[in-house]
Amino acid sequence: MPRLTFVVGKINSILSSAPRIESSLECYIPLLSQKIVNLVLHEQRNVELGFRFFIWAMKRKEYRSWFSHNLMIHTLSKSHDTLEAAWNLLEHLRTSGILIVPQAFTVVISAYQKSGMVEKAIDSFGRMQEFGSRPNTFTYNTILKILMEQNVPQLAMAVYNQMLKADCRPNRSTFGILIHGLCKAGRIEDALRLFDEMIQKGISPNTMIYAIVLSGHCQAKQIGEAYNLYYQMKEHECVPDIVTCNALLSGFCKVGRVDEAFDFVKREGFGLGLKGYSCLIDGLFRIGRFNEACDLYKEMTTKKIDPDHVMYTIMVKGYSEAGKVMEASFFLKEMEDRGYVPDTFLYNTLIKGYCDIGILDKARSLKLEISEKGGFPDSTTYTILICGLCKEGLIREAQEIFDEMEKHGCLPTVMTFNALINGLCNTKQVDQARIFLFKMEMGRKPSLFLRLSQGSDPMTNSEALQTRLQQLCETGHILKAYRLLQDLAESGVMPDVITYNILIKGLCKTQNIDGACNILLEMKTKGYTPDAVTYSTLIDGYLMVGRESDAFNLFEKMPKDGLAPRKPIYITLMKYLCQNGRVWRAFTLWMDYLANTFGGQFDEFIAEAQKHFDLGSIGEAIRCLIQMDLQLQVIDPSPYVTLLIGFCQAGEVDDAVKIFYILQKYNIVITQKTWENLIYFLCQKAKVDLAMDILFYGMEKGFHVLPSLCNKLIYLCYQTKENGATEIARRLKHAGYDLDLYFQETTRALLLNDLPQK
Repeated sequence: MPRLTFVVGKINSILSSAPRIESSLECYIPLLSQKIVNLVLHEQRNVELGFRFFIWAMKRKEYRSWFSHNLMIHTLSKSHDTLEAAWNLLEHLRTSGILIVPQAFTVVISAYQKSGMVEKAIDSFGRMQEFGSRPNTFTYNTILKILMEQNVPQLAMAVYNQMLKADCRPNRSTFGILIHGLCKAGRIEDALRLFDEMIQKGISPNTMIYAIVLSGHCQAKQIGEAYNLYYQMKEHECVPDIVTCNALLSGFCKVGRVDEAFDFVKREGFGLGLKGYSCLIDGLFRIGRFNEACDLYKEMTTKKIDPDHVMYTIMVKGYSEAGKVMEASFFLKEMEDRGYVPDTFLYNTLIKGYCDIGILDKARSLKLEISEKGGFPDSTTYTILICGLCKEGLIREAQEIFDEMEKHGCLPTVMTFNALINGLCNTKQVDQARIFLFKMEMGRKPSLFLRLSQGSDPMTNSEALQTRLQQLCETGHILKAYRLLQDLAESGVMPDVITYNILIKGLCKTQNIDGACNILLEMKTKGYTPDAVTYSTLIDGYLMVGRESDAFNLFEKMPKDGLAPRKPIYITLMKYLCQNGRVWRAFTLWMDYLANTFGGQFDEFIAEAQKHFDLGSIGEAIRCLIQMDLQLQVIDPSPYVTLLIGFCQAGEVDDAVKIFYILQKYNIVITQKTWENLIYFLCQKAKVDLAMDILFYGMEKGFHVLPSLCNKLIYLCYQTKENGATEIARRLKHAGYDLDLYFQETTRALLLNDLPQK
């Protein structure tokens, strides 16, 4: 101990008196240790002297420790003056030609972050080049963590690329920081690519990184990959912890595979805690198994596991989405009684519930309650209310909410703008909607928008932005890159493809197809790629005004633009062809869809169906296609219903009935509207027996019989088959219909002698 005190005393003496401490300290190197370095730093009251000693000591790996690193951060972050003193020392060392180790900048960066001065932290990293200090892996990790915490993953990736170019090797922590940040930002594919890169570099993931990547797979709904990774962990003797198990459990539940989640719990044998119950209950609510979710909640409370804030939010959401909003409010009260303070997210869940059932006054009062409880309504709160008001056609009130939002400094998101633009379009106020699009684009910093989107090197998409960030990082302007991202975030929100699709739909509704085409051209000019919805909306618009050739030209152009037409577009075109009596062309179009989508695997089924159709064997053709659907394990009745109605419209009701009976045989239930149409068309052709058969089928399925339908059919039955009219009346009475209200006077007069007695 005396020796330790002696060495510490000698070093402190050198620090306080020697003009060039570095050379004076050299003779004490054999006597130094991590403990002595820590003691000197702990006792030193002069910030500049302590920092100078730290820089000198960090040149030798054997003197480095977490204690000295954290102690220096604590010392420098005490005030603005201490950080100024650190910079004064760095300037002095540079002038004196003394080497400044990267650890010096690492603690300065961390101290600025701890003091809440993020820009200064980023600037400190960018200035290392000036001082001839080359960042090491730990310095890069420090700045990468800060950038990810600031939610600027684009800049973090640009700095990572700079790290690779500087031949600084990333370690496990580097990948952990980046993968976690990318997953949090929703950039799952980028995170998974980094994970693969990590493996290729020979760096073994630890349990934490496995859990992050597994959660990322689940977030991207890649449950198979997540499951494989879980067992890969076990193979590499990396034991999955409860966090990993719950992540996989959550993944199963979020994609609706709740039964597999229960099997996983049983097979792996881990006990359910609050987090596990939360995942399963949320999963059951998501797939509509309301009663099971409530039973599981009771089981949890029976086991004396108390719900937390997250669990209460799940229950409020589950009850609200089931239309039981009043009951959901009880959970809010219970939560408050237990001492939990509901946050804005929970209130938003309840507000949405009230908006969904049209009780807007209660929804608006809950917005006020957020502020009363010490919270703040956020952009989601306002967006939910705007959606609810627009849904009820209260556009002026929705605009008032939008104005209120801006007055309170709550920035609208792209979803907020989309909700309002959609509401305006639905009420045919397309010009006003376009004004909001312009406002959305220009935001709060129009000069920035114009400079970035219309300059000599326009930046209209994420790829161009990433290139710009990379260039700034490579030239050492990292703070400038950060400020650019912050300016973009504060300048407003850029419209997305959904925004343009809403406007295109609005213009199509008003039959302004040329205006809709101009929007398509505008979005392409601004770097946005039209999606299948864009084309589908425009095709529908063309057909609405009878511009068939333009619709089919656009349809044929889609593959050239890299988009395969999806099923809804084919159905839209088929309906149009059927309405115009071209059922055979509609069927051929459907065969094209199947060949393009399932060609090779199901060529035999498709060829057989086409052959039967060409020979006029409609029923056999439909049978072939349904058998193909059964093998695919997906049966969508929409193409068959379209063809069924098409044959009715073409006057070929016998073929329509053949399709109906084939669908009935395979237990494929048609819609009420299709059922009604088929009966009406059969009545037009005086096919009473068939019309009655299909009427009774629908009644068994619970379809509601319209008065006009039963009166028409009874009148027709009476003309051709008297017993049939009586049977219809009998079945209607048995099903609980009030015959006095249902039958017209003419019908009652015809049935006067045969109506069942009350």
